[in-house]
Amino acid sequence: MTLYLLKRLAVLVASTAVAGVVVFAFMALLPGDPAEIALGVNATPEAVAALREQFGTDRPPVVQFLDWFGGLAQGDFGTSYVTSAPIGPQISDRLGVTAVLVLGGMAVAVAIAVPLGTFAAVHHRNPLGAAISAVSQIGIAIPAFLAGILLVFVFAVKAQALPSGGYVPIADSPGEWLRSLLLPWLSLGLVQGAVLTRYVRSAVLDVMREDYLRTARAKGRGSTGALWRHGLRNASIPVVTVLGLQLATLLIGAVVVERVFVIPGLGDLLLNGVAGRDLLLVQGVVMVLVAAVLLINFVVDVAYHLLDPRLR
Repeated sequence: MTLYLLKRLAVLVASTAVAGVVVFAFMALLPGDPAEIALGVNATPEAVAALREQFGTDRPPVVQFLDWFGGLAQGDFGTSYVTSAPIGPQISDRLGVTAVLVLGGMAVAVAIAVPLGTFAAVHHRNPLGAAISAVSQIGIAIPAFLAGILLVFVFAVKAQALPSGGYVPIADSPGEWLRSLLLPWLSLGLVQGAVLTRYVRSAVLDVMREDYLRTARAKGRGSTGALWRHGLRNASIPVVTVLGLQLATLLIGAVVVERVFVIPGLGDLLLNGVAGRDLLLVQGVVMVLVAAVLLINFVVDVAYHLLDPRLR
């Protein structure tokens, strides 16, 4: 197991380095000079050259990349081209908000998918089980931002039970913090829960057809007891893989949901950086998102290895 972890860590580090090269190259190919954007169209060539030297963009691309990626390894994301503020603190302040949003959305998705998917599998010949499958299929077709708009219309505009947007830090008011995140959590979790329900149903159905489960029932365990004791862990193996992919999807979906609900997370920071042409800020946020996806994949690989003893 230790050797496997070391191999996966080596793959994680190598993948992060390759991702850094791709992100840097993509941002470098975008049109526009950060110095010219910062100074405006009326800037003199001398002023532009001086600012390029200050930003370090007059150096060879390889030197710029090594300086930037080496800074990332030390937690230094550089300084914003537009505001001259350090980028690292801006990202760290927003990262916690996005993490809470994504994890809360995933908790909602799991809370919906596991019981409903299991019920739909056990009662797959029952009209109620078929209805759950049909509703989950409809949920897959609804994007998260549309679900957010519909939830705002129902719970904020019509019922006036929850705020339509905004974010309250938990230190200021835990109750208002929870109220400000309920709709964003639901908008992410309902859509991903519909997707996950289909996978849970399929995994449980496959397990229910296995010989060892029929043997457990023949030895006197009821269908529910046999499934709970022998089936769910085996059914969770493919679901964990999908769960990792769903977490990555939630992370990307949070970019849009944060904009819909005016939540100051990484997505909001990214879109503000794009609007302000702050390329170094955008580069840093994209790299954090890519690294988060790679880390999620690493955790899923390790969890898969722990759940399936055949791999050990």
